Amino acid sequence: MPKAGDVIENPAMGARIVFIETAEETNGELLRFDFFVRPQTVVLHEHLHPVQEERFEVVSGRMDGVVDGDPHVAEAGTVIVNKPGTPHAWWNAGDEEAHLVVEFRPALKTATLFETSFALAQQGKVRGSGLPKNPLQLAVIYDEYKNETSAAKPYQRLAMTILAPIGRACGFRAQYPYSRPGDAS
Repeated sequence: MPKAGDVIENPAMGARIVFIETAEETNGELLRFDFFVRPQTVVLHEHLHPVQEERFEVVSGRMDGVVDGDPHVAEAGTVIVNKPGTPHAWWNAGDEEAHLVVEFRPALKTATLFETSFALAQQGKVRGSGLPKNPLQLAVIYDEYKNETSAAKPYQRLAMTILAPIGRACGFRAQYPYSRPGDAS
């Protein structure tokens, strides 16, 4: 479980997270982190957070996106708030690294979800978008973290529901620890 100051990196996305406040430190109320995204990188295809509000402020750079079907451009100083259940997608369409401060309320298991997806990226098991290459792995993760994130389309959610038990039976797990420099192997 991460704590304030911990850094995780996703080589597939060229993304880096520096945790500022975690669920453990805020009694589960908030997860806040600096998020750095390299140019021309998709953060995540269209998805939603069923029970969380996601808020981010662009500190530098630019993020393009779609929120509830409407296109958006967010530049330095822009604050975006995605209410629970709102489909959205964001990407860095700019020529420089984007720096965001991201908040999730309540925190739930979002930090563990990020650690898991970044750990899979370290192992080369994700696409450039950060999603697992294996759909069974993706389904197990979506099922475990269904309060934190969900596919935007109903048919995608149905597919994940059907595939998750198959993925578990094949040995895919919902949590993979992130290895930090100095961690015991």
